[in-house]
Amino acid sequence: MVISRSRRGFVKLAAAAVAFLGIAGCTPAAEPPRITPLRITTAAGTFDAVAAGPQDGRKVLLLHGFPELGIEWEHQLLALAAAGYRAVAPDQRGYSPGVRPAGVENYRLDLAVGDVVAMADSLGWKQFDLVGHDWGAAVSWIAAARHPSRIRSLTAVSVPHLGAFAEALRTDPAQQGASKYMDMFRQPTPIPEDKILASGPAKLPGVSPEKSAEYFRRLSQPGALTAALNWYRANDFRGYEQRVAVPTLFIASTKDAMVAPSGVQATKNWVTGPYRMENLEGIGHNIPEEAPAVTSSLLLAHLASVPAA
Repeated sequence: MVISRSRRGFVKLAAAAVAFLGIAGCTPAAEPPRITPLRITTAAGTFDAVAAGPQDGRKVLLLHGFPELGIEWEHQLLALAAAGYRAVAPDQRGYSPGVRPAGVENYRLDLAVGDVVAMADSLGWKQFDLVGHDWGAAVSWIAAARHPSRIRSLTAVSVPHLGAFAEALRTDPAQQGASKYMDMFRQPTPIPEDKILASGPAKLPGVSPEKSAEYFRRLSQPGALTAALNWYRANDFRGYEQRVAVPTLFIASTKDAMVAPSGVQATKNWVTGPYRMENLEGIGHNIPEEAPAVTSSLLLAHLASVPAA
């Protein structure tokens, strides 16, 4: 992986802030942080989650993608906790057994955005920083646009703003080709489910065999994989053209087989607030786990650049 000179400077800002100043008013943890399980009760049901960091730390919510779970963010949870943040990574609807409704219509992005606000309300968070990868990024773009009074900052990973992504799907043959896999995922159940389960745990870059096996085990539970695939069946990415006003970091990568450069480059047109894009060289779609240290450093530096209040 190659990191540009400007990116090195941005990463060093995070390291210096953590080591000497703390991050945006957060006090670094006195003891080594650890990740603990958490349950978040909402009107939609109870979400499973993992969390780290002091209860009184600045709040950060991290949303995973497919086929991951909240544990996708283990490295970032520990880095945030060490800097004094309170970081929570839920298993999103369909992935949490307690929020696994039947029916494709229950996996529209609008409902997942509602989950973000409902989880924050349940946790008692009036304001928080939002981070998302893959489908979690799609949810995060919409949530940040709709709830700027609640969401202090946005860090989106891999997936562009949906306005840019939908346009790329309409007009860019490269994105149309990169998204062909969605056609298979959108086939009626149980066609894709059977194919995925028959293939065994996915070999994701940067993910240990043990962690891949855990993702597969959880998605093999009754109804879990159908719920996860219903995200693809329920959404075509159109209708989310609202621009984002909160400070935004977009982390993309040059070897992402699922996202073409056109949507990545056009995302700047969909952010009206402070915006920074980092394009990691030689990294694929699975950025938080394939490049965990760089992802954590970029996230910490972005949060440090946004005032806590």
